[in-house]
Amino acid sequence: MKKILISLAFNLFFVSVLLAQNDTLIMKNKDKIIGEIKSMDKGIMTFETDYSNVDFKIDWKNVNQVFSKTNYLITLSDGMRYNGSLGSKNDSLVEIFPTSPERVINLSKKKKIDEPIPLTALTVPIGNIVYLNAIDEGFWSRLSFFFDVGTNITKANDLRQFTFNLGTGYLADRWKVNMTLNSLRSTQSNTEPIKRNEVALNYNYFLQKDWFLLYNLNVLSNTEQLIVFRNSNMVGLGKYFIHSNKVYLAFQGGVNLNNEEFEGQTSSTQTAEAFVGMGYNIYDIGDLDLLSSVVVYPSLSTKGRVRSDFKFDIRYEFKFDLYFKVGTTLNYDNQPVEGASDLDYIFQTTIGWKL
Repeated sequence: MKKILISLAFNLFFVSVLLAQNDTLIMKNKDKIIGEIKSMDKGIMTFETDYSNVDFKIDWKNVNQVFSKTNYLITLSDGMRYNGSLGSKNDSLVEIFPTSPERVINLSKKKKIDEPIPLTALTVPIGNIVYLNAIDEGFWSRLSFFFDVGTNITKANDLRQFTFNLGTGYLADRWKVNMTLNSLRSTQSNTEPIKRNEVALNYNYFLQKDWFLLYNLNVLSNTEQLIVFRNSNMVGLGKYFIHSNKVYLAFQGGVNLNNEEFEGQTSSTQTAEAFVGMGYNIYDIGDLDLLSSVVVYPSLSTKGRVRSDFKFDIRYEFKFDLYFKVGTTLNYDNQPVEGASDLDYIFQTTIGWKL
């Protein structure tokens, strides 16, 4: 009886594993891999098999065919988004089987009517799929997280510097939200400590044709520019002009309302600005990931004032989701408060981990 129960349990376990590992990839070299597709982003697929404790990282451009009955959040290079499964028709075309309709605003009518696209299979080139994420697992499958730290110590002038970056994000069917925290503290003999802290909350709502609405909340304190705090509220519109498995290029613009307080001032001031920005990300270069962004803020309330923010990061990914990052951030203000610098920049080298 004991042997029968053990045998039955083993068979049930084996069957459950086979049912769980129901996704199939056929590679360009005709190798077939059976397992579970967990996600695909920036041209890299995360794939789990029952014969390895470590997930495989597979280059999407090396996949000829893909078959899965799992429900995914699927994004195409033209900005369309679907919930559904997928299966290849041949080496170049994939059928997407939506489980919920894509909804669009009918602008051809006087009234804005939210209309669903019929639930029919859609055939697309495999290279047009730029994002996959299994959504059957619920909340945690849509969540992302990263942190990295760095430090510098120099004996000659007793320099001690510490940087810390933390971020988390959530991707839904029609929107995404990200929150980041960046902190730098530097101390040196015979000088005042340097502190820079920034908290940002970014919300995007996706529209058709890779357009998106945005709201960004940013709080900054910066001793170099004598900023006690700057609370920024940005509302605008953006568009991905390039969105592929190699690169994305996005532009955005809108208005920004600031609440600023500087050292030596007894009260805060409110200012209004326009903003225009660009983001550029290259990730089809092996284990390297290059990300740059620039935003310019011409003032609407202070004549002649212009601010700008620039960021550039190079990240090299190791195994187990560890990475090494080199980055710089520049903040410029052509009309800084009296006694403050018009330019502040930081250069960081950090080690981090992402999920």
